[in-house]
Amino acid sequence: MLLAACESAPVTGRSQLMLVSENQEREMGLQAYRQVLAQEPASHDAEFNALVEKVGRRIAAAAETPPAEMWPAPHYHWEFRAIKKNEPNAFCLPGGKIAVYSGLLPITRNEAGLATVIGHEVAHALARHSAERLSDQTLVTAGVAAAAIALNTGNQGSTYSPLVIAALGAGASVGILLPMSRTQEAEADHIGLVLMARAGYDPHEAIGLWERMRAANKGGQQAEWLSTHPADETRIENIRRWVPEAMKYYRRP
Repeated sequence: MLLAACESAPVTGRSQLMLVSENQEREMGLQAYRQVLAQEPASHDAEFNALVEKVGRRIAAAAETPPAEMWPAPHYHWEFRAIKKNEPNAFCLPGGKIAVYSGLLPITRNEAGLATVIGHEVAHALARHSAERLSDQTLVTAGVAAAAIALNTGNQGSTYSPLVIAALGAGASVGILLPMSRTQEAEADHIGLVLMARAGYDPHEAIGLWERMRAANKGGQQAEWLSTHPADETRIENIRRWVPEAMKYYRRP
Protein backbone atom coordinates (compact mmCIF):
# COMPACT_ATOMS: atom_id res chain seq x y z
CA MET A 1 0.00 0.00 0.00
CA LEU A 2 2.83 2.39 0.92
CA LEU A 3 4.66 1.69 -2.35
CA ALA A 4 1.49 2.36 -4.33
CA ALA A 5 1.00 5.66 -2.47
CA CYS A 6 4.45 7.03 -3.40
CA GLU A 7 4.68 10.08 -5.68
CA SER A 8 7.40 12.56 -6.63
CA ALA A 9 7.43 16.29 -5.94
CA PRO A 10 7.82 18.73 -8.85
CA VAL A 11 11.29 20.16 -9.56
CA THR A 12 13.01 18.43 -6.61
CA GLY A 13 11.87 14.87 -7.40
CA ARG A 14 11.58 14.11 -3.67
CA SER A 15 9.57 10.96 -2.90
CA GLN A 16 6.23 11.66 -1.21
CA LEU A 17 3.74 9.46 0.64
CA MET A 18 0.16 10.17 -0.49
CA LEU A 19 -2.62 8.35 1.36
CA VAL A 20 -5.16 11.08 0.56
CA SER A 21 -6.72 11.30 -2.91
CA GLU A 22 -6.58 14.54 -4.87
CA ASN A 23 -10.40 14.80 -4.78
CA GLN A 24 -10.43 14.44 -0.99
CA GLU A 25 -7.70 17.01 -0.68
CA ARG A 26 -9.53 19.52 -2.89
CA GLU A 27 -12.81 19.08 -1.02
CA MET A 28 -11.14 19.65 2.35
CA GLY A 29 -9.33 22.68 0.94
CA LEU A 30 -12.53 24.21 -0.43
CA GLN A 31 -14.36 23.79 2.88
CA ALA A 32 -11.48 25.34 4.82
CA TYR A 33 -11.22 28.19 2.30
CA ARG A 34 -14.91 29.08 2.69
CA GLN A 35 -14.54 29.09 6.46
CA VAL A 36 -11.52 31.40 6.31
CA LEU A 37 -13.21 33.83 3.92
CA ALA A 38 -16.23 33.97 6.21
CA GLN A 39 -14.00 34.96 9.13
CA GLU A 40 -11.32 37.18 7.60
CA PRO A 41 -12.06 40.73 6.32
CA ALA A 42 -11.70 41.08 2.56
CA SER A 43 -9.60 43.99 1.34
CA HIS A 44 -11.46 46.64 -0.65
CA ASP A 45 -8.25 48.25 -1.84
CA ALA A 46 -8.64 48.04 -5.62
CA GLU A 47 -4.90 48.35 -6.27
CA PHE A 48 -4.01 45.60 -3.79
CA ASN A 49 -6.69 43.28 -5.17
CA ALA A 50 -5.58 43.89 -8.75
CA LEU A 51 -1.93 43.24 -7.86
CA VAL A 52 -2.68 39.96 -6.07
CA GLU A 53 -4.85 38.81 -8.97
CA LYS A 54 -2.31 39.84 -11.64
CA VAL A 55 0.67 38.18 -9.98
CA GLY A 56 -1.37 35.15 -8.95
CA ARG A 57 -2.62 34.52 -12.48
CA ARG A 58 0.88 34.79 -13.95
CA ILE A 59 2.27 32.31 -11.42
CA ALA A 60 -0.71 29.97 -11.88
CA ALA A 61 -0.24 30.04 -15.67
CA ALA A 62 3.38 29.00 -15.18
CA ALA A 63 2.20 26.13 -12.96
CA GLU A 64 -0.47 25.02 -15.43
CA THR A 65 1.76 25.01 -18.53
CA PRO A 66 5.00 23.24 -17.58
CA PRO A 67 7.30 21.32 -19.90
CA ALA A 68 6.07 17.72 -19.84
CA GLU A 69 9.14 16.46 -17.99
CA MET A 70 8.75 18.88 -15.04
CA TRP A 71 5.34 18.04 -13.55
CA PRO A 72 1.83 17.13 -14.73
CA ALA A 73 -0.47 20.12 -15.27
CA PRO A 74 -2.75 20.36 -12.20
CA HIS A 75 -5.82 22.10 -13.76
CA TYR A 76 -6.88 23.67 -10.47
CA HIS A 77 -9.61 26.27 -10.02
CA TRP A 78 -7.21 28.95 -8.84
CA GLU A 79 -8.49 31.74 -6.60
CA PHE A 80 -6.45 34.65 -5.24
CA ARG A 81 -7.85 36.81 -2.46
CA ALA A 82 -6.55 39.94 -0.74
CA ILE A 83 -7.29 40.11 2.99
CA LYS A 84 -7.23 43.31 5.02
CA LYS A 85 -5.21 42.33 8.05
CA ASN A 86 -2.01 43.86 9.40
CA GLU A 87 -0.20 40.54 9.49
CA PRO A 88 2.74 39.53 7.26
CA ASN A 89 1.15 36.32 6.12
CA ALA A 90 -0.23 34.39 3.17
CA PHE A 91 -1.64 30.90 2.86
CA CYS A 92 -2.51 28.25 0.32
CA LEU A 93 -5.24 25.66 0.68
CA PRO A 94 -5.51 22.54 -1.52
CA GLY A 95 -6.85 23.01 -5.00
CA GLY A 96 -5.25 26.41 -5.55
CA LYS A 97 -7.03 28.63 -2.99
CA ILE A 98 -4.59 31.38 -2.02
CA ALA A 99 -4.91 34.48 0.15
CA VAL A 100 -2.47 37.31 0.83
CA TYR A 101 -2.69 39.58 3.88
CA SER A 102 -2.21 43.34 3.52
CA GLY A 103 0.44 43.24 6.27
CA LEU A 104 2.82 41.69 3.73
CA LEU A 105 2.90 44.73 1.45
CA PRO A 106 5.58 46.68 3.37
CA ILE A 107 7.81 43.59 3.07
CA THR A 108 7.10 42.53 -0.51
CA ARG A 109 7.41 46.19 -1.66
CA ASN A 110 7.07 45.41 -5.36
CA GLU A 111 5.51 43.00 -7.84
CA ALA A 112 8.50 40.65 -7.84
CA GLY A 113 8.47 40.51 -4.04
CA LEU A 114 4.81 39.52 -4.12
CA ALA A 115 5.62 36.96 -6.83
CA THR A 116 8.08 35.34 -4.40
CA VAL A 117 5.30 34.91 -1.83
CA ILE A 118 2.64 33.74 -4.26
CA GLY A 119 5.11 31.45 -6.05
CA HIS A 120 5.83 29.81 -2.70
CA GLU A 121 2.10 29.35 -1.99
CA VAL A 122 1.30 28.01 -5.48
CA ALA A 123 4.20 25.58 -5.03
CA HIS A 124 2.50 24.16 -1.92
CA ALA A 125 -0.61 23.40 -4.00
CA LEU A 126 1.38 22.04 -6.92
CA ALA A 127 3.37 19.65 -4.70
CA ARG A 128 0.23 18.62 -2.77
CA HIS A 129 1.93 19.32 0.54
CA SER A 130 -1.36 19.31 2.46
CA ALA A 131 -2.17 15.77 1.34
CA GLU A 132 1.36 14.66 2.14
CA ARG A 133 1.14 16.21 5.62
CA LEU A 134 -2.16 14.45 6.30
CA SER A 135 -0.64 11.18 5.09
CA ASP A 136 2.39 11.57 7.35
CA GLN A 137 0.18 12.38 10.35
CA THR A 138 -1.97 9.33 9.63
CA LEU A 139 1.08 7.08 9.49
CA VAL A 140 2.59 8.54 12.68
CA THR A 141 -0.73 8.24 14.54
CA ALA A 142 -1.03 4.62 13.46
CA GLY A 143 2.54 3.94 14.62
CA VAL A 144 1.97 5.49 18.05
CA ALA A 145 -1.33 3.60 18.42
CA ALA A 146 0.42 0.33 17.53
CA ALA A 147 3.13 1.06 20.11
CA ALA A 148 0.45 1.78 22.71
CA ILE A 149 -1.24 -1.56 22.04
CA ALA A 150 2.08 -3.39 22.26
CA LEU A 151 3.01 -1.67 25.52
CA ASN A 152 -0.36 -2.31 27.11
CA THR A 153 -0.31 -5.93 26.01
CA GLY A 154 3.19 -6.62 27.29
CA ASN A 155 2.99 -4.55 30.48
CA GLN A 156 -0.39 -5.20 32.05
CA GLY A 157 -1.04 -2.64 34.74
CA SER A 158 2.24 -0.77 34.16
CA THR A 159 2.13 2.89 35.19
CA TYR A 160 4.87 3.76 32.72
CA SER A 161 2.96 3.02 29.49
CA PRO A 162 1.10 6.39 29.26
CA LEU A 163 4.39 8.25 29.79
CA VAL A 164 6.15 6.21 27.14
CA ILE A 165 3.27 6.72 24.69
CA ALA A 166 3.32 10.48 25.31
CA ALA A 167 7.07 10.51 24.72
CA LEU A 168 6.60 8.60 21.47
CA GLY A 169 4.06 11.18 20.31
CA ALA A 170 6.37 14.09 21.15
CA GLY A 171 9.29 12.33 19.51
CA ALA A 172 7.26 11.73 16.38
CA SER A 173 6.38 15.43 16.24
CA VAL A 174 9.92 16.73 16.75
CA GLY A 175 11.65 13.90 14.91
CA ILE A 176 9.28 13.32 11.98
CA LEU A 177 6.46 15.84 11.50
CA LEU A 178 8.36 19.08 12.16
CA PRO A 179 11.33 18.13 9.94
CA MET A 180 8.87 17.15 7.21
CA SER A 181 7.12 20.51 7.52
CA ARG A 182 10.47 22.30 7.21
CA THR A 183 11.31 20.14 4.20
CA GLN A 184 8.02 21.12 2.54
CA GLU A 185 8.58 24.81 3.25
CA ALA A 186 12.07 24.69 1.75
CA GLU A 187 10.72 22.75 -1.21
CA ALA A 188 8.02 25.38 -1.76
CA ASP A 189 10.75 28.03 -1.81
CA HIS A 190 12.67 25.97 -4.40
CA ILE A 191 9.65 25.29 -6.64
CA GLY A 192 8.43 28.84 -6.15
CA LEU A 193 11.66 30.24 -7.60
CA VAL A 194 11.16 28.19 -10.76
CA LEU A 195 7.51 29.30 -10.98
CA MET A 196 8.30 33.00 -10.59
CA ALA A 197 11.09 32.69 -13.16
CA ARG A 198 8.77 31.00 -15.66
CA ALA A 199 6.21 33.76 -14.98
CA GLY A 200 8.78 36.42 -15.91
CA TYR A 201 9.92 37.54 -12.45
CA ASP A 202 13.62 37.66 -11.62
CA PRO A 203 14.35 34.99 -8.95
CA HIS A 204 17.09 37.21 -7.47
CA GLU A 205 14.26 39.33 -6.01
CA ALA A 206 13.48 36.46 -3.62
CA ILE A 207 16.73 37.11 -1.75
CA GLY A 208 15.73 40.70 -0.98
CA LEU A 209 12.26 39.59 0.10
CA TRP A 210 13.63 37.14 2.65
CA GLU A 211 16.22 39.61 3.90
CA ARG A 212 13.38 42.07 4.57
CA MET A 213 11.38 39.29 6.22
CA ARG A 214 14.33 38.51 8.48
CA ALA A 215 14.58 42.19 9.45
CA ALA A 216 10.84 42.28 10.18
CA ASN A 217 11.11 39.20 12.41
CA LYS A 218 13.94 40.85 14.39
CA GLY A 219 15.18 37.60 15.87
CA GLY A 220 11.71 36.58 17.03
CA GLN A 221 11.90 33.10 15.53
CA GLN A 222 12.04 30.06 17.76
CA ALA A 223 14.78 27.45 17.43
CA GLU A 224 14.67 25.94 13.94
CA TRP A 225 14.42 22.33 15.19
CA LEU A 226 11.19 23.22 17.04
CA SER A 227 9.70 25.19 14.15
CA THR A 228 7.50 24.27 11.20
CA HIS A 229 9.59 26.60 8.99
CA PRO A 230 13.31 26.88 8.29
CA ALA A 231 15.09 29.81 9.95
CA ASP A 232 15.27 32.95 7.82
CA GLU A 233 19.06 32.58 7.52
CA THR A 234 18.62 29.02 6.24
CA ARG A 235 16.03 30.13 3.69
CA ILE A 236 18.23 32.92 2.37
CA GLU A 237 21.20 30.58 2.06
CA ASN A 238 19.09 27.98 0.23
CA ILE A 239 17.59 30.55 -2.12
CA ARG A 240 21.02 31.89 -3.06
CA ARG A 241 21.98 28.32 -3.92
CA TRP A 242 18.83 27.68 -6.00
CA VAL A 243 18.69 30.98 -7.91
CA PRO A 244 21.14 29.87 -10.68
CA GLU A 245 18.91 26.86 -11.40
CA ALA A 246 15.78 29.03 -11.49
CA MET A 247 17.45 31.56 -13.80
CA LYS A 248 17.52 28.89 -16.51
CA TYR A 249 13.76 29.35 -16.79
CA TYR A 250 13.72 33.15 -16.56
CA ARG A 251 12.51 35.12 -19.54
CA ARG A 252 11.86 38.85 -19.34
CA PRO A 253 8.16 39.59 -20.01
